[in-house]
Amino acid sequence: MSADTTTTEAPVTDGIVLTEGAATKVRTLLDSEGRDDLSLRIAVQPGGCSGLRYQLFFDDRSLDGDIVKDFDGVAVVTDRMSAPYLSGATIDFVDTIEKQGFTIDNPNATGSCACGDSFH
Repeated sequence: MSADTTTTEAPVTDGIVLTEGAATKVRTLLDSEGRDDLSLRIAVQPGGCSGLRYQLFFDDRSLDGDIVKDFDGVAVVTDRMSAPYLSGATIDFVDTIEKQGFTIDNPNATGSCACGDSFH
């Protein structure tokens, strides 16, 4: 009896972390849309005051090189170009009087500016 072990090229040990609160919010949003075929895609795109900005959106695509992590039934997808910038980043959902929305705490962002979502 042989065990079928499959290894990936780059195991994700320190990739994106989705907090329980954020996972719950994502599930709530997907349930309200009646969709179970979508994942939460997180990417960095050129722009912002120091060159990069975050994008979070629901996506039904699967791109070559995508890194997928499951958080209690919520699939979080990162493209291979964004993954190095997001390694170790924590995505949370904040719901306070001052602010409501997803936040990203990224240890790769060594500096910031007024836009709050940049890398140096």
